[in-house]
Amino acid sequence: MRYEMMLPDQIRTAIDEGWPVALPLGVIEYHGEHMAVGMDTLAVTGILNILEKEMDLVILPPFYYGAASYAVEPAEGSGTLHVDAEALLPFAKALFQGLLRIGFRNIHVIIHHQTENFAAGMPTDLAFKLAARQAIFAFLEKERGEGWWGSEKMADYYIHQSAADDPFNWIKAHPLMTPERMEGYPFDHAGQGETSLLMALFPEGVDLSKAAEDKWYARSASDASVELGIRGRERILAGLRRALSRKPGVEPAIDSPRSG
Repeated sequence: MRYEMMLPDQIRTAIDEGWPVALPLGVIEYHGEHMAVGMDTLAVTGILNILEKEMDLVILPPFYYGAASYAVEPAEGSGTLHVDAEALLPFAKALFQGLLRIGFRNIHVIIHHQTENFAAGMPTDLAFKLAARQAIFAFLEKERGEGWWGSEKMADYYIHQSAADDPFNWIKAHPLMTPERMEGYPFDHAGQGETSLLMALFPEGVDLSKAAEDKWYARSASDASVELGIRGRERILAGLRRALSRKPGVEPAIDSPRSG
């Protein structure tokens, strides 16, 4: 369900039943002349549109205004819109604090931008990961008081970390693609892989007649196809079904990511 369209009793049901709450996180960035600049976020929202029909799921309004950087193209005339990570951090912290206060404990941030080394992180996902930790610490200290972790109630924390109600599992971040999911699928920026995926999700966001050879990263776009995109889409769906079906504190996310 779209969060902005939910009634309060539906929100309470989602909280009581532990529904996953998904935040599509991305950027607006130049992806060649043939692709929509919202590709990185559209890929996430397109997948969630499908999952919404299959499972109990809360989808937050997507956040497009991440740190795109100007590594691909300068802003002038390209459409890339960059917001520094320093500006993202306080926004993300306030957002997560608000979601925790509402009562959500199964929050998932899903991103497809610069995720080639997700463990190390890049500006957008790092800002939201840090904000998540800060929000959880602040929330716990307010609710449980200082010294909450050192209290006797937490004595079995390490023994039951993966099976207990570990508050640090309340907010998780996932890349849209991982090597395990996408082995053999062409991963790129605005090339065959991304172009095919967008063709399968939002065909109106691709115009192959405008694909050009002058950008090395987009040269393979001419080989894109809906059929290839569908194969990529199905692999992504399979991985996210598993990630979003995990209840908080039951099984930590183990996906190891790939570029985005």
